[in-house]
Amino acid sequence: MDKIETLKDWIKHAQHIAFFGGAGVSTESGIPDFRSAEGIYNQPTGQHLSAEMIISAPFFNQDPKTFFDFYFDNLVFPNVSPNTTHKYLRHLEQEGKRVSVITQNIDSLHEQAGSQEVYHLHGSVGDNYCLTCGKHYTLDELEKDADGIPRCPEDQGIVRPAITLYGEQLPEADVTGAIMSLRSADLLIVAGTSLQVYPAAGFIDEFHGDKVAVINQTAIPMHRPNQLVFQSKLGDVMKELVE
Repeated sequence: MDKIETLKDWIKHAQHIAFFGGAGVSTESGIPDFRSAEGIYNQPTGQHLSAEMIISAPFFNQDPKTFFDFYFDNLVFPNVSPNTTHKYLRHLEQEGKRVSVITQNIDSLHEQAGSQEVYHLHGSVGDNYCLTCGKHYTLDELEKDADGIPRCPEDQGIVRPAITLYGEQLPEADVTGAIMSLRSADLLIVAGTSLQVYPAAGFIDEFHGDKVAVINQTAIPMHRPNQLVFQSKLGDVMKELVE
């Protein structure tokens, strides 16, 4: 049995699948990754500043205008759509399987595809809240002032995205949910991530099952007995699974 047929068999017999996804899941929808040559971190910021510095908590507090200029230009993609991977995971749910999606992405495409159990390790652009009164807003509800800073219409407080900036803790509820789901899953699929971003990458150690599939274009530092490794584009592997 070849690798793709083995993975199909694992998925067929799995009761609970944990899907741990990174930027490679979203690039198939046209969202750039962070660290490649064309990635967000390697684009000019228009400032003598790195992208990592701009999307840090201290910088946000110091210069919200520059933060939001960069944020809306580089991290928000309102017109993208879920791709084959997002839809396939939803399909598995519809077949009656429990699918726990643990994502490092902030685009909310898994929810758009209909996935019911999604843990955002780095937050989501789809959720925004006022720093003054705490009221939450969707992306479509944001009202910007003359400087392009989203403001709460009730008290004019700054409305920030519920994403994890550099220097901030990961969201506790999502972290707890992700760890619990990894511990109870009988199949782990790691896809579209180089496993270089910590602490998120360390969470896969919470999976104690014996069926692990890794799908990524470049080799990643993960070695489990009998793991299936697909060093290819995620979309290509997904198309074979769907067929």
